[in-house]
Amino acid sequence: MAKKTILTEDISKLNGRELIKRAKNYARQYCVGDGKEFKLKDYPTDDHPDVNKNDKTAAKDILLAGVGTLAALQDIMYAQDRWGLLLIFQAMDAAGKDGAIKHVMSGLNPQGCTVTSYKAPSAEELDHDFLWRCMKNVPERGRIGIFNRSYYEEVLVVKIHQQILDSQKLPAKLVTRDIWKERYRDIRNFEEYLGRNGIMVVKFFLNLSKKEQKKRFLERIDNPDKNWKFSAADAKERAYWKEYMAAYEEMIINTSTKAAPWYVIPADNKPFARIAIASAVVRALDAMDLKYPEVGPDKIAELAKVKKELLAEG
Repeated sequence: MAKKTILTEDISKLNGRELIKRAKNYARQYCVGDGKEFKLKDYPTDDHPDVNKNDKTAAKDILLAGVGTLAALQDIMYAQDRWGLLLIFQAMDAAGKDGAIKHVMSGLNPQGCTVTSYKAPSAEELDHDFLWRCMKNVPERGRIGIFNRSYYEEVLVVKIHQQILDSQKLPAKLVTRDIWKERYRDIRNFEEYLGRNGIMVVKFFLNLSKKEQKKRFLERIDNPDKNWKFSAADAKERAYWKEYMAAYEEMIINTSTKAAPWYVIPADNKPFARIAIASAVVRALDAMDLKYPEVGPDKIAELAKVKKELLAEG
């Protein structure tokens, strides 16, 4: 008999604590942790053997349960005001970053959540260090910040198209063969610094197959409502697929740590990719040991007084 997971159990029968436990166990399989031994080939792009992948109703119910759990945990984090959570999404084009952010975060309180998408850097951003534009958007305590792409572009697209380095105005003597190792080290140090200041960093690589990307590109071309999503430049990047996969592997090896891990999410099946992402976010929030602030005796006395006055009104 197949072992039960969050994908095979009747979600309606699980209480909040049990749902969190199942989500944490489910997310664990996609967490790289220490990336030293990481091999991208060990992480499939479609890996859900214990479920009916065509059962969209079940997938929707599971995701809704996860979204509800996220909303409850976010409410406590916001009230506690001790931790912040930074979620980073990286992937090849058409992997589903936008959809994942939209669906997984749909139940969050907008007051406690921000989303920042990073495109090509502006002239002002190029006059600063490569972390500067992202530093400005790191979430404060009590809030969740989401980066749709991030400073990791500096060891991905910039690494593939190294002519981009010329536009970054770096002194020539600093652009050495060790520049990528130096950037990995800078990123690790930055994320370690955030962690020491109560900002937990969780990173997602949506692992899409080249075959599935082609299918989604064709859908965007054939569907007039999706034409706006398609860019010829995106298709041109397919020519560098092997180089990108090597860059992603190298990136994860050098920047995945136990404190700021990468999750490699099978992205060929969007509904179940979103469940995996939601489960990982639940796992991160639960690790914060969240509790509502305790109310002292003075506050309790004040509340009792106000209650008495309210009840005494005509």
